[in-house]
Amino acid sequence: MNDLSKMRNTFLESMRTELKNIAVLIAIGVLTSLMACKKDDPSDDDTGDDGGVFQCSSSVPIGDDYDLDIPFYAPQTFIPDDNPMKVEAVELGRFLFWDKRLSGDNTMSCGTCHQPPHAFGDAVPTSTGIDGIAGTRNSMPLVNMVFQPVITWDGGKSTLEEQMGEPVVNPIEMHDDWMTVITELESDTMYPSMFEDAFGSPCIDRTRAQKAMAQFVRSMVSFNSRYDRVIYGPETFTPLEQLGLEIWDLEGGDPDIVPFAQGGADCFHCHTLATEIFTDNDFHNNGLDSVFTDSGRGGVTGDPDDMGLFKTPSLRNIEFSGPYMHDGRFQTLEEVVEHYNSGGHPSPTIDPFMKFTSGGLFLDDEKKAALIAFMKTLSDPDFLNNPDYQDPFD
Repeated sequence: MNDLSKMRNTFLESMRTELKNIAVLIAIGVLTSLMACKKDDPSDDDTGDDGGVFQCSSSVPIGDDYDLDIPFYAPQTFIPDDNPMKVEAVELGRFLFWDKRLSGDNTMSCGTCHQPPHAFGDAVPTSTGIDGIAGTRNSMPLVNMVFQPVITWDGGKSTLEEQMGEPVVNPIEMHDDWMTVITELESDTMYPSMFEDAFGSPCIDRTRAQKAMAQFVRSMVSFNSRYDRVIYGPETFTPLEQLGLEIWDLEGGDPDIVPFAQGGADCFHCHTLATEIFTDNDFHNNGLDSVFTDSGRGGVTGDPDDMGLFKTPSLRNIEFSGPYMHDGRFQTLEEVVEHYNSGGHPSPTIDPFMKFTSGGLFLDDEKKAALIAFMKTLSDPDFLNNPDYQDPFD
């Protein structure tokens, strides 16, 4: 072989090696891209209706730690280890919470049924979805959810992360699918950069979206009420408010009729003062019905002893969060107080504390007015108007 042939063969071999190296680099690049946004197995999706959602390689939030503005007496927080609160994720969650593109016809956001003037609840007994179908339960007010391990009326969803994605695909609520939502969010130049700031890459998927919205809801805390300023500050209750507090913490029933009765309102068992958010984070049958049209907790567990039990809601901002109860049947606090004063309706699972009242609380008009006056001291208008929680698209 002459020198020219050797030179040509050496050159060709060098080119083949270089092309192989380039191919390897291209393959690595493609693989990296696929790892950042790879198709998820539809069978892994908990709703089964998303048609194969993109699953990003990492869903752990990054960025600056979010400092919850809570007082020293606030109760324990419930924040998952895999979703630490970050400034960037909270802000992303706020945009997603208010974005109507999460609904099938782009007319409804989470904020449609969780409105600031109503303590981030709804003003109607049960909300109506995009197809004009009314739901069966009242939209729970989103107040101090970071302190509540139970986050739905029946406890069917164990975390805020799970719950935040459910209304999007629910056929009687926002009636969308996550593949469509993701496509719409990706088409907006704002969102990829927001997801990158919050999670480290511009990849958008359901898990990341739900985590961000959960963080936003956890950021919504309320501890600037008159109650707080009296108990932990310089203000004092009016005589009527003070009476309301006193009977709140006393056993119910007429002492002449019911053993161990104290003539109080019997509120403290479920809406205990000690929690500072006025809920025991448990489920109770508070005597609304003798025959259940909604199984409540029992519909989740299948346990007959859970039939007709519903979560105890927080009473902070209760003045603004009506209608009341899981189905919004009571329009006013006066109706709520009268329900308990009457003793409620008997059923096999009625709470023992309702049975204990033996026909009612026997509260006179002054005590009923005192209860309502006390409950209104839990109102926090600054919470309702906090600009950090408002619609960023307005």
